[in-house]
Amino acid sequence: MAGIYIHIPFCKQACYYCDFHFSTSLKYKNEVLKGIEKELVLRKNEIGSTKIETIYFGGGTPSLLSLSELNSIFEVIYKNFSVVASAEITLEANPDDLSSEKIKELAKSPVNRLSIGIQSFFDDDLKFMNRAHNASESKKCLEEALKYFDNITIDLIYGVPNMTSEKWKSNLQQAFDFGVPHISSYALTVEEKTALHNFIKKGKVPGVDEGVALEHFNMLVQETEKKGFVQYEISNFGKPNYFSKHNTSYWLGKPYLGVGPSAHSFNGTQRAWNISNNIKYVNALKENKLPLEIESLSENEQFNELVMTGLRTIWGVDLLKVKEHFDTSYFTYLSENSKSFIEQGLLEINAENCLVTTKKGKFLADGIASDLFKV
Repeated sequence: MAGIYIHIPFCKQACYYCDFHFSTSLKYKNEVLKGIEKELVLRKNEIGSTKIETIYFGGGTPSLLSLSELNSIFEVIYKNFSVVASAEITLEANPDDLSSEKIKELAKSPVNRLSIGIQSFFDDDLKFMNRAHNASESKKCLEEALKYFDNITIDLIYGVPNMTSEKWKSNLQQAFDFGVPHISSYALTVEEKTALHNFIKKGKVPGVDEGVALEHFNMLVQETEKKGFVQYEISNFGKPNYFSKHNTSYWLGKPYLGVGPSAHSFNGTQRAWNISNNIKYVNALKENKLPLEIESLSENEQFNELVMTGLRTIWGVDLLKVKEHFDTSYFTYLSENSKSFIEQGLLEINAENCLVTTKKGKFLADGIASDLFKV
């Protein structure tokens, strides 16, 4: 099984914290969409006869697309790929795009899962982030979306300056009250070359407090667990049967095809990434050229990838898989270097013989993984 990721590089306005590839000008939207359709056709043989079990529209803001634009892309996908009948098909959406009419249209399309960028239920937080929607729109769109979609996930951001623990707990409670079965939640991070980075550098806004972020994270873990959510990945919490199949395939190392400007692909031993420039992307495809670069992963890089993704999930790093897929020195290396983290109570080996992070170690998972990398 494999997945298809489609990057829609357009937004109404720029969120201050975002460093993904996007444009706030829709001038070349039609050309980019035609480019995406052409790239799908040109790359159909990369997947071969492997069936597609997930399709994910990310961005950017995919909910900017009309139903006819989405259906045009679906037509190309279903014509050129073998898609399973039960495929999970996700569309990222912003609350300000999800009018009652839009939701009804999407419910008639192949889309069966919505990923809604709520971020916060408080207007001051949304203004701080420069989101295009307000809290009222968040609540209204969720009420409407839940009438037509069973499988909905929302994004929430914690560690925002001036966000108290009471406020963060209220954000979580409002998500629980709506009954959404999945929450993706991330600490606010300050990426270089973003507006937020510039504001903090100039002293216009306070920086991110890691202590507050940790407090919010611990609260997130505790409160979601009380409500029956499973933290199956560091930032993802789902009720049983509502885990993201698409994102899970990334963490389990399944192949996926990334289409659109800046999209990444993976086939197990190679990574590819498309150019992060809409015009150059369009022009290359007009000449039947693929606007991408390919990198073959070394054995060290494949090992590091397995460790990084594994420690972020409940499934952990399968030690038998390390033995089977790598030279014996890798298993010895991992066993020796993980001992200190096991002694500190940050890692453990579970009943399935997998190396997993403990509750204490979850917030530190990325740092622990990097310490276990083979370089």
